[in-house]
Amino acid sequence: QVQLVESGGGLVQAGGSLRLSCAASGRTFGTYVMGWFRQAPGKEREFVAAINRSGYTTYYADSVKGRFTISRDNAKNMVYLQMNSLKYEDTAVYYCAGSSIGTVQKTSTSYAYWGQGTQVTVSS
Repeated sequence: QVQLVESGGGLVQAGGSLRLSCAASGRTFGTYVMGWFRQAPGKEREFVAAINRSGYTTYYADSVKGRFTISRDNAKNMVYLQMNSLKYEDTAVYYCAGSSIGTVQKTSTSYAYWGQGTQVTVSS
């Protein structure tokens, strides 16, 4: 089991950058595929990015490709989401999630472990 705590959200102007962090507890962090999801008001939770156990394979939603970068540091039990060129439509609560399924997953139901979320607000 792994517990996840996100940080780094906030208010930023369009075109700006933010770096989200997710701290994981437990000794088996390196065995989890990690993902970032987001949920805007009135919308369903959507996939943003995911990274495999080693960190060498990443996947992104088309809406963030080229602007966001997911990374992980297994030695520190951390996963990050670097967000550049932020747009108003990136405004949402961002969630860190962990999956024990071996391959990278893009569906929220594949992730058993979730953080509490961190708010990202982009002003236009």
